[in-house]
Amino acid sequence: MGAWVNDSPMRRRRIFSTARPGRSKGRTIATLGSIGVLAVLAAVLNPGDLLGSAPRSQEWRAAGADVAVLDGETLRMGERIIRLHGLSAPSRGQACGAVADCGGAAAAELARLVRDRALECRIYGRDGFGRGLGVCRADGVDVNAALVGAGWARVEGSAVPALTSIEAVARGAARGIWAAR
Repeated sequence: MGAWVNDSPMRRRRIFSTARPGRSKGRTIATLGSIGVLAVLAAVLNPGDLLGSAPRSQEWRAAGADVAVLDGETLRMGERIIRLHGLSAPSRGQACGAVADCGGAAAAELARLVRDRALECRIYGRDGFGRGLGVCRADGVDVNAALVGAGWARVEGSAVPALTSIEAVARGAARGIWAAR
């Protein structure tokens, strides 16, 4: 039975009640049924596909006039900002060997690669700043590979294995940032 509190000599008040038979069993079955339905829905519906969420990869395109170079690894396509995936270019003002501004030279090379060319980028995700991470082509030329091949960017880890051999060739030929090492 429940506990009784005597708060006056004439009146007793019940503060705990015992479960009534049959009622708690029905609630338990209803709760388990609801959990089961939610589990089935979660298994069937992929949350990434709900409410128009972005697909895992996207294609972004822009005419040459709508493309601007922000630095040696970042482009603006209209209102969208893209960081080239799998590589890292020097920052503006950063010296490397005999070149006083390797970041500026990397940005100039990127500008040369995309100048007056239609750009197509496949976006694979976002970086920590919310920029799209992409592999871009300017009139059929792989911009990421061309920038690494010119020696103005390093390969970032093992994100894009194909770029590793391209970087090795640029190092061996002493191009770009590898020129005075």
